[in-house]
Amino acid sequence: MSFTIRKAVFADQTGIENLIAESVRGLSREDYDARQIEFSIKTVFGVDTELIADETYFVAETEDGKIAGCGGWSKRKTLYGASVYAHSRNSELLNPETDAAKIRAFFIHPDFARKGIGKAILEKCETEAKAHGFKSAEMMATLPGVKLYAVCGYAGDEEVNVPVGENVDIICIKMRKNLL
Repeated sequence: MSFTIRKAVFADQTGIENLIAESVRGLSREDYDARQIEFSIKTVFGVDTELIADETYFVAETEDGKIAGCGGWSKRKTLYGASVYAHSRNSELLNPETDAAKIRAFFIHPDFARKGIGKAILEKCETEAKAHGFKSAEMMATLPGVKLYAVCGYAGDEEVNVPVGENVDIICIKMRKNLL
């Protein structure tokens, strides 16, 4: 399977939103129950337009133009959550000398899972973060993503309960990697 990675643009927003819902519904069933999945799609998971505006968000596109995956990195303090998820928003810029770049919003369409797309996007993010002076990266990983991130050198086992609505939480894992 062939794909290209390019920077996301605002015209991709609907396609990314659809991909996120399909990814969460298709790849999270072993880790989260149906309520957690549906609430998380409505509240936490979604497009972060700040990443698109900062040109730090990428899509993997198939030869026929289908968005197969997405993910990005951030130079801002927000660690996770869509633009509409006010609970986690902090647009303050990070200091590359002392702060970790944030790895953000990775989703792969179930039809394209385990084909190297997530790893390729992650490598692109790490390369760009290093070029901007960041020495480390951190993320709030969903349970379905932990294995990928661990294989790519991220470590961490701090469980965080992320509220998704109506007294429902999902467990995520805070992970970190040295980029040097």
